[in-house]
This record gives sequence, structure tokens and C-alpha cells, in this order.
Amino acid sequence: MATLPNPLPSLATSGLDLPPGSLVDATLDGPWHEPLLWYADGPAAPRDWPDLRAAGRRLGLLPVLVTGGSRDQWPEDWDLCPDDTSYPGDHDAEEVLAEYWTDHVDHADDADDEPGDGTAADDLDEDSPPPGSSWPGLASVPAREAAEDPDTVAAGLAGVVAAAADDSLGGARIALVPARRSADIPAAIGWSGPMNHENDVARLCAVLRSWEDRFDARVVVLGFDTMTVSVGRPPATIEEARALAAEHYAFCPDNIDQAPPHDLDAYAEKAVLNQEAWSFWWD
Repeated sequence: MATLPNPLPSLATSGLDLPPGSLVDATLDGPWHEPLLWYADGPAAPRDWPDLRAAGRRLGLLPVLVTGGSRDQWPEDWDLCPDDTSYPGDHDAEEVLAEYWTDHVDHADDADDEPGDGTAADDLDEDSPPPGSSWPGLASVPAREAAEDPDTVAAGLAGVVAAAADDSLGGARIALVPARRSADIPAAIGWSGPMNHENDVARLCAVLRSWEDRFDARVVVLGFDTMTVSVGRPPATIEEARALAAEHYAFCPDNIDQAPPHDLDAYAEKAVLNQEAWSFWWD
């Protein structure tokens, strides 16, 4: 991935007021030639994300909360793959989503696949997109104007996560990543959370860039195979939500295929309409 000079090696002399923490260079293929991220040794405070967003941005560093999840897996155990990661700007979001849609939906239309035989037909419930459905295209920018600055919305979500006590988010820690825009954070560290769906996370980051532009999205939380983004301009009508739900399905089919009621319209109403946070999980 093409990047600007990495400021992490000089973090100690950067002037940033940081809690005790560690630099991570561990990857699936052994130590990387430079640190990929820094993260704190202890849980984040509610003000950590906005404070480090303001202070770190001038250095080319962006904050993200990292979580060990229920399995207590922190970034050094994430099987990071920076060597397999391209540059998000080299990919077109709509082309990426259309390819995912076609591959996932059409794969279930294989004549040899029968429900219950462990093949792709088992991934799709009868209320998911029917096999052979054509890609509907990108959702439009919501008609409603954003009520708040997107970074303010992201800071609010980060504060909620920092105060959480559940197994999946409790104890989330603040991290810094060398990236110029929020959407590029997963690619900057070679994140492999969606490995069973996509080996080059930069392609997903191209979609995140598009969501930044259309929905004021920000990457706020990463786990081993989970991602939560804030949304400053969410769909405000069910029609807008349904159009975007198709993108979510292409981006992360497991959100619908492996979560009841396995229905795209229900997902649109529950997880997209007026929602200022979107969560994704890849099996």
C-alpha cells in the first residue's frame, strides 16, 4: 500500500500526550519492517478519541478504538497482512460492491447447490436477495442534511464504546494508525478481519471511502473480525435504507446471512434506517 512516511517510529518525541502503550509490528508472516499501529495498554477514556483526533491528525495519525473481543485478541494477534494489501484509491467502490454481489448471490444459484448440503445455497435465506438478482447500484446521498459534523458523531460513538461494559466492546483501547483518512485505517495496518470474504482489505476501504463521502462515515472500532463505523448522515427514509442495505449485504454478507431474521428489508429497517452506527462481522 502506498503511504506517506510513517510517524510511528518517532512517536516518543512527537509531543503527543499518550498513556502507556505498545507499537505493533507483528504480522501473519513475521515482524513488519516498521510499526503498523500504536495502542494503549489500558481501557480508553471517553475523551481519548476526540483528543487524539485533534492532536494526531497534524502528524498523519488517526485514532481508532481496538477491542480484544470475547476471545481477548488484541492487535498483535490479529494476523495482520500488510504485504497483501493494495491502495484503496486504486479501486472503484461500485465495481467492488457489484463484484461481491454477483459472486455471492449468483454463487448460490449453482444448479448443484441444494439447501442443507453445506454449499452456498445454505448461506441465503428465502428472504435474502434471490439467486441471480442483479446488482441494484449505489445508494444515493440521503436527502436530509447532516445534523452534526461527522467527527463529532464519531467522537460520540467512541465515548459510548469507551464506557461500554459488555464482552464484545468492554475495555476497548485507543490506538493510532498512520492514515490520512478514516476509511484507510484498515488498509494501513493490513487488517485481515474479512479474510473469508476478501483477502485485500483495501477493496473494502474503497467502499468505506465512498461511505465517507455519501454518509459521513468514520471507522471508529476494529476487532479481530469486527468493525463499527459512525454515520453522520444516515438514510432517513425506508427507501434510502433499503438501497443502502444492498451495499451492506455485498460488503458483509454475514450481517444478513448469519443473523436472524435473514431478511434484507428487516435489516434495512433495524440496522440502517436513521442509525448513526453500523456494525459488521465476518465469519
